[in-house]
Amino acid sequence: MKIGKETIPRTSISTSNTHTIVVRGRDLANELIGKISFTDYFFLLVTGQTPSPAASAVLDATLVAIAEHGLVPSVQASRMTLAAAPDALQGAVAAGILGCGSVILGASETCGKLLDEVRQCAAQTGGDLSEAAFTVITRYRAEKRAVPGYGHPLHKERDPRVDALFAVAERSGADMTYVRIAEAIESVLPDVFGKALMLNVSAAIPAVLLGVGFPLAALKGVPILARTAGLIGHLTEELAHSIGFALSYQATREVVYDGEAPEGFQPGI
Repeated sequence: MKIGKETIPRTSISTSNTHTIVVRGRDLANELIGKISFTDYFFLLVTGQTPSPAASAVLDATLVAIAEHGLVPSVQASRMTLAAAPDALQGAVAAGILGCGSVILGASETCGKLLDEVRQCAAQTGGDLSEAAFTVITRYRAEKRAVPGYGHPLHKERDPRVDALFAVAERSGADMTYVRIAEAIESVLPDVFGKALMLNVSAAIPAVLLGVGFPLAALKGVPILARTAGLIGHLTEELAHSIGFALSYQATREVVYDGEAPEGFQPGI
């Protein structure tokens, strides 16, 4: 992907003069502050459009769904960073976000691409979502590619957040096309892989967001934004009740050294 074609720096997001700050064409002080929620403001910043009621409800629900996930590796990295540098909250938040990738926080983006791939396949072959899902998932298996958004180490049935998000989308009147695509994929996985892999939240998030017009290219930003809030909660607790060094100590205590050592060397002595 080539970037940097512009020779003049341009932005349509914000500008200002001595009296007014303009964000996406709105007067920040008079039209936005106190008159728009942060969720709606996020949608406005990303898309340049005021969200529909359905988009507002769905985006808000996804942010709530993914903000907190316990002492996962990104949270542990964040808390251990703050324990070592308690004056660097921003560094600790960054430590937790920098690990966003295909396994942690990035699966919503890759699953969104999968859902859109099935949508395009269905459009090209007559519109049957189940057939399109089977075609695409069969190709994934042939290419030895993981299917993002399906399967969960804890929730062997559907991740409980899935049905909650789908219900918000349906109540709000969102376009459920991508939800149907997500469920079509779920239904063909046993035939293709020989076992059931149930929807998890990383599939539900793109399924509902794409249905309300949220951009595919910005999907990764939703879990990043949500998890930032969760990290700040953990770091506030860390400042009052530090477990960062305890986490580090437990890792050190459990580690097994299997490399070479000088003759007579005894670990830990």
